[in-house]
Order: sequence, then C-alpha cells, then structure tokens
Amino acid sequence: MAFGSTVRAQDDDGEPHGLYVEQPRVFYGGAVIGANFAQVDGDYFAGYHKVGLNVGGIVYAQLARHVALSMEILYSQKGSKSNLPELSTTLPNTYIIKYGINANYAEIPVMINYFDKRKSHFGVGVSYGRLVSSSETIQIDSSNTIKSIDFNNKYPFVANAFDVLAGFELHLWKGLFLNVRFQYSIVPIRTNIPPDYARADQYNNLWVVRLMYLLK
Repeated sequence: MAFGSTVRAQDDDGEPHGLYVEQPRVFYGGAVIGANFAQVDGDYFAGYHKVGLNVGGIVYAQLARHVALSMEILYSQKGSKSNLPELSTTLPNTYIIKYGINANYAEIPVMINYFDKRKSHFGVGVSYGRLVSSSETIQIDSSNTIKSIDFNNKYPFVANAFDVLAGFELHLWKGLFLNVRFQYSIVPIRTNIPPDYARADQYNNLWVVRLMYLLK
C-alpha cells in the first residue's frame, strides 16, 4: 500500500496530480529490482561487461504538482570485467588475459524528480555508498608464463563512495515503472594502483536497468 497524507490539489484540467493513483498522497513507497551494467574507469578495459544486482526499496515525497523527492536503500553490485586479453602498455611481452573487480555496496541515492502527465518522470541526484565487500582477479601471461595477482588487500577500495546520477522512469501500468539510470563516481573508488595494470585513480561507471513497483 502507498502511505502518507492525502494531497487535495489538482492539475489544471481538474484531474488529481498523484504520482500514479487516483487519490494523491504525500508519500509513496515501493520496491526496485534490476541490473547494473558496469565498468571501472582506470583499469585499461572498456565496456559495460560487469553485470550485477541492483535491488532495494524506494520512497517518494511529493513536493509540488509535478515534483517529488525520492530516496532509496539499495544493495548494488558494481565493478569491472574483461572480455578480451589486453596487451600491457608498460610490461614487455605481457598480456592481461583476465581481469575483474567485484565491488558490492549498500547505497542511498537521493534524487529530485519531475513528473509528466503520464506519471513518467526524470530525475537527477547524488548517492552515498558504503562498501560491503570487494574482490579482484588479475591473470597475466608474461612470456608464456601465466600467473595471478591480487591488489585488493594491498590497494584497498575506499569505504565510502559518492556518485552523481540521472535517470528516467517510464510509467508502464498502475504502479509499475521501467527505470534506466546512468551513474558515475564523484571521487575515486581506489587510488595508487601500479601503472602496469591500471591508472592511478579508478571510478565506478555504470548504467542501471530496473523495474520499480509502487505499492498501493
């Protein structure tokens, strides 16, 4: 069920201006589930090949006829994954044949959203993330000798992450919405990585595709 107080104001055409129900309210709550398509800028590998879970709850607070503030509590899996071997730019006769980062966060995005008459909406905002766990896989082939390296402990990811984000919610049916979102780190998620395998600073870079259902 949606929760909160009733809003009495109406659109200019006389129709209620609730986010999706006939009887408008101040607060709306629901659930989101979907996937992150992620990469880490600074790891020498391009492409959104890392797929992770994006799941949690969301609350909207309607501020005006077409404007609402939203806050989410999420579990979000980010990181990076190589799809093809990459020749090292600094190490002779060395290929990075496998590379992957798993960085899992508890995340709180806060956004300001603008709603059209169909209740579809566009939003921008910021997000705070707390690192829950991380792991890394690096496998190299140096002069036909394969070995594995792990920088996860020596060069740890920072505990607190801050991102900017922008997204669009398409209203599908009643309380069901399709969400597409872009998200990028404001500050590095890790620094001082050896230049043979990555740039000095790394940033989360991801697209999110989710379904959202607001409870009635």
